[in-house]
Amino acid sequence: MLAGRTMTKKTPPLATRHVIWLSWKLLIFFSVALCLLALLRLHSQPDPFSSSQTSITLARSRISRDNVFSGPPKIAFLFLARRNLPLDFLWGSFFENADTANFSIYIHSAPGYVFDESTTKSPFFLGRQLQNSIQVGWGESSMIQAERLLFAEALEDPANQRFVLLSDSCVPLYNFSYVYNYLMTSPRSFVDSFLDTKEGRYNPKMSPKIPMKKWRKGSQWITVIRRHAEVIIDDEVIFRVFQKYCKRRPPLDTRKGKLNLKLQKQHNCIPDEHYVPTLLAMSQLEDELERRTLTYTVWNQSANKMENKDWHPVTFNYANASPKKIKEIKKVNHIYYETEFRTEWCRSNFTPVPCFLFARKFSQGAAMRLLSDRVVGHYDVSALVEPPP
Repeated sequence: MLAGRTMTKKTPPLATRHVIWLSWKLLIFFSVALCLLALLRLHSQPDPFSSSQTSITLARSRISRDNVFSGPPKIAFLFLARRNLPLDFLWGSFFENADTANFSIYIHSAPGYVFDESTTKSPFFLGRQLQNSIQVGWGESSMIQAERLLFAEALEDPANQRFVLLSDSCVPLYNFSYVYNYLMTSPRSFVDSFLDTKEGRYNPKMSPKIPMKKWRKGSQWITVIRRHAEVIIDDEVIFRVFQKYCKRRPPLDTRKGKLNLKLQKQHNCIPDEHYVPTLLAMSQLEDELERRTLTYTVWNQSANKMENKDWHPVTFNYANASPKKIKEIKKVNHIYYETEFRTEWCRSNFTPVPCFLFARKFSQGAAMRLLSDRVVGHYDVSALVEPPP
């Protein structure tokens, strides 16, 4: 009979309990081991900024600082690319008419990207990518570190005496001989540089290492002489301040509501628009500059859904890259800087010249039109020493 019996929970045998306890201990042990392994791998992974800085430091030891150079001076063309060079066919035509002793090419692309027969149409770019490239983000200090890597690599060749920084959407407006003579006849660097008084990009925490009176803004696309390129890679102070305090403001997010007001009070600092002009101003070198860029850009203001206006470069396509438009760009002979009430009349070695040698942003279709219109074709170099028409 079942009546009057008390139901009791059956206890597992001792051996079974021992197996269960051992299983739990092993599970905990392996979980802890996996966590420690993950942390170890995280800390053992090389910091891209630290690795790239090491590359620059090593390059310094290999760079000749002898100001006396014999032989044909070269222009180093430094391409800052996201991956490939979509306009390589136009640049290939540009370099075809040049003496290879007068130029060199360096490309910073995504880490691991290789310029070979499958990725470029021009033999001039084969194998010209940096082996120590880093992942670059727009509006981040990684952009200026990538530029420094390009300068460091190019400075190892003592023949490189002029350094031109270009994007993957830049095009030449003249043939090689004109560009070469334009740059080599001038002892100055061409760096867009002006007082930034309207925007809240300067962070007071940068002081005293970067005082407000030395804060400059300008185009990222610069052309510098060798001595100024050395200043850029020798810098260890200003770059670190930029890393810490010059950061892009977070984008607006409709889901954050009032929090956006707080976010928009942050300093919206775009490092590549400030680093070189500020560094050269801090180095007391502004008197050695033509304070303008050689790269033409059209800016268009747009507004998003939250009424936040921003400036974006206009992209030239086949239709608006007409001979008439290119001629208009070539006729520009001065630039007005509103914050300084300054008109920069464009000169090369005190001779009046057109302001721009390059332009951006150009689509493949627009570049094809420049090629068909022979924009980079023959040009009379003697025009360089005469006032532009």
